[in-house]
Amino acid sequence: MPALCILTGAKTITLAAGLFTLSWLHSVEKTEWRESWRLAPDGLELTEARVKGSGAGMDPGEGAVLEGDWWVWQPKLPPQPSLHLAASGATVSPWTLCTEAKCLALGGKPGAGVTIKPCDG
Repeated sequence: MPALCILTGAKTITLAAGLFTLSWLHSVEKTEWRESWRLAPDGLELTEARVKGSGAGMDPGEGAVLEGDWWVWQPKLPPQPSLHLAASGATVSPWTLCTEAKCLALGGKPGAGVTIKPCDG
């Protein structure tokens, strides 16, 4: 199974996962944003984005459809070698990364940013 590496300062967390979600609360609107990612041969591939409602800086993407309270769409973004998340501690919530097996809160306290990437080898 593919492995996902999460680097937080000097610490590395390794998760056996091919799929994960990344979610957070928008700092102004305080509504949830959720992205679904998969580990692909050429990096991290964003397969779906969801936003619960809309508002300042929360515009649904092209082709979005309303499913219940969520705007859902498939972003057109090439695979990314890594994701870099800020860790200011000044936002309304940490980032939440979930795999099928567990969820982790990331960047909730001020400090070094968080990097998410496929593990090498």
